Amino acid sequence: MSRVFVHDGQTTHEEHLDAFCASPTTPYFVWLHIDGRKEDARHIAGRLSDMPEPAISALVAQETRPRCTFMGPGALINLRGPGVEAEGDFGDALVSIRIWAQKGRVISVSYRTLAALEPIMARMMNGTIHDPGDLIACLAQEITDVLDPEVAELGDTLDDIESEISEEGPTESRRRVSAIRATAIAYRRFIAPQRQAIERLAMAEAPWLEDDDRLHLQEAADRCARMAEELEAVRERSALAHEGLTDLRAEQMNLQALIISIVALVFLPLTFITGLLGMNVDGIPYAHEPWAFWGVVGVCAALAGAITAWFIASHWLKR
Repeated sequence: MSRVFVHDGQTTHEEHLDAFCASPTTPYFVWLHIDGRKEDARHIAGRLSDMPEPAISALVAQETRPRCTFMGPGALINLRGPGVEAEGDFGDALVSIRIWAQKGRVISVSYRTLAALEPIMARMMNGTIHDPGDLIACLAQEITDVLDPEVAELGDTLDDIESEISEEGPTESRRRVSAIRATAIAYRRFIAPQRQAIERLAMAEAPWLEDDDRLHLQEAADRCARMAEELEAVRERSALAHEGLTDLRAEQMNLQALIISIVALVFLPLTFITGLLGMNVDGIPYAHEPWAFWGVVGVCAALAGAITAWFIASHWLKR
């Protein structure tokens, strides 16, 4: 359901949408958040704002990338951040929130629940957010606060895999490295343009942006830049680790093939001897002697020992 937060210059309270639309007074600052999965976001946004039609279309778009575009009296800002894990949504790695900001008013739309949304709503109700600049700056900072540990965890996990390659099988390590690389690529797809969007907003000459808001936005942009660089490093390290694990797996397979070949070479002459003596024809020497069986066994054992000794002397078993 949509939620309307109204700040009258002193305190902040939440109102029902219909009651707010029927109120004749214009508040100092209002924030309307719309859950696009349950409501007609286009209709609700049209009731509260005179946004340009392209801005409304962008606000309710299903597929978005981080951006900051000024249109008429306000700006359209798309940001991305981690979603709520309990929902189990399948889609992009980062959840999108679309924001229309103008003097005294912010309208936001989301189709999946952003993890940073509840803390921002709590700060709004506590009275720490007084205008659109405060809201967007706090949202950008909250997103980076939630996302930064996840990016750092990717690098830490990759460090652990690189140190444990000799302890666990290459197949499991390759699977974990592939998952880390895929996550890093998915995150970087949105983090890099999000940095540009926040920087553009911080440098914009918007009347509803104050100096402290610009400082907070610039700090969030710097953190996005650092995360983008770290994600790029994780992606490159994952590729190198994947190649190393592939080489390690190939080496292990070659070693196993070598062992099998050595065993086959040891038993090849023994198989020939037993096959030759096992023919059902007359004339086999010592066929009726009581010691013949153990004699053949002794000859085979001696031959197998000699072949094995030759392999050891030739360092085949150490390759």
